[in-house]
Amino acid sequence: MKKLTNWWVALFLSLSASAAIAGDYMEGAEYLRLAKPQPTSVADKVEVVELFWYSCPHCFYLEPNISKWLENKPDDVEFLRLPAVLGKGWELLGKAYFTAELLGVVDRIHEPLFEAIHVKKQKFRDVAAIEDFFVSHGVDRKDFKNTFHSFAVAIKINNAKLMTRRYAISGVPTLIVNGKFSTSASIAGSKEDAIKVVDFLIEQERGADDAQAQSAVVQP
Repeated sequence: MKKLTNWWVALFLSLSASAAIAGDYMEGAEYLRLAKPQPTSVADKVEVVELFWYSCPHCFYLEPNISKWLENKPDDVEFLRLPAVLGKGWELLGKAYFTAELLGVVDRIHEPLFEAIHVKKQKFRDVAAIEDFFVSHGVDRKDFKNTFHSFAVAIKINNAKLMTRRYAISGVPTLIVNGKFSTSASIAGSKEDAIKVVDFLIEQERGADDAQAQSAVVQP
């Protein structure tokens, strides 16, 4: 009986906390539910995926908000960047991100590449231009070539195509929470509100996990 009582208390507190925030953000308004839940990368954390494209100005403008949010990201939240592939022309810069990821130089490439495109107005129409950019930021030319043209990058870009379709997004940047919900600045109302909606959904998912855990405890 005590375990059952504790479960109801935990469920009530979880629902109360969600209700307190839910008045601000509603499904179908500031965020959408995916037609079909998608698998996440880790089972014991709430996953947040940012779908982006380097040539997208809205992605560039959102980046400072993402960086600021990451400074205080909770330990139970897993954050992943995923280059969206909504067309053949999106693949080149998607491969650039995955190359940086595999080489362990995202911190040297990610923001500078955004700035090169949107501030310095550089054009990256072929692999040679991306290669020169990487080299200018301290990456060995041979390492770049071997990685960019690797099977590992090919696998990652194919997965990016698949997940872009599965998330059923129509534009970027889009934020996916726990493979279940999507939001963006255009849906939420602003870049700042998009981050707030993500925090709300994270808390909502935590509450769902806690309730499920408590339910498992009282099962016979």
